[in-house]
Amino acid sequence: MTQGFELAASLAGGVEGRSGAWSFIQGFAAHWAGALESGDGWAEADLVAAEERLGVWLPAALREAYLLFGRRRDLTSNHDVLLGPSELYVDDAKEALVFRHENQGAASWGILLDSLQDDDPAVFMRPDLADKSAEQWAGWLERLSLCFVEIVLSESLQADEELCDFLEADDDSIGLLEENAVRLPFPAYPVGEDEHAIRWFLGQDVLLRNDGGLAVLARGRTAEDLGRVRDLIPGDWLNDCR
Repeated sequence: MTQGFELAASLAGGVEGRSGAWSFIQGFAAHWAGALESGDGWAEADLVAAEERLGVWLPAALREAYLLFGRRRDLTSNHDVLLGPSELYVDDAKEALVFRHENQGAASWGILLDSLQDDDPAVFMRPDLADKSAEQWAGWLERLSLCFVEIVLSESLQADEELCDFLEADDDSIGLLEENAVRLPFPAYPVGEDEHAIRWFLGQDVLLRNDGGLAVLARGRTAEDLGRVRDLIPGDWLNDCR
């Protein structure tokens, strides 16, 4: 693994609580994207203004994440979008505080209003359906700090095409993934999902996500790292022009 940053070991601490999550994100950013710097987070005044506008208190985990790296779109918004403080809103049903959108508006992520007093509340996801009456908030991850770790990992898979790729999966490719990579210590999700849960893996300097056996997404630290995993898991990789 990369000298000075053991991704799996750091992630094991990152899933234990808020401070571990922020430490993991700092280390991951430094070695896979670009080190966090002063100014990468929103100002306290921005968060206070959001609270005054919304009439609610923001949970500690949300405040801490926004203050630390909330303005780093390369970590949070390559594909799906982390809303800025001025964009946060309460959904029409007055059930949740929405903080993230799917890139085409197909889903939203939020925190139930009755859990905003918790420091690190659970996160829920709601699909955007043609039948609006069928839309419901469903469990995503048990803690908001976990969700921010997931956001940073997932958005890293949507960076430069030279480093990232996508493969429609079958049983053979999933088998090869499990043979050639190590399962990372991040809980399977969405909450309560088993058969089609999302799981994370690490190869030799390649981050991989198994989307419920339907797709494999990969991010190498270098183009050579990504090429190596394409060879280990053959298939019609979307960005492979070799």
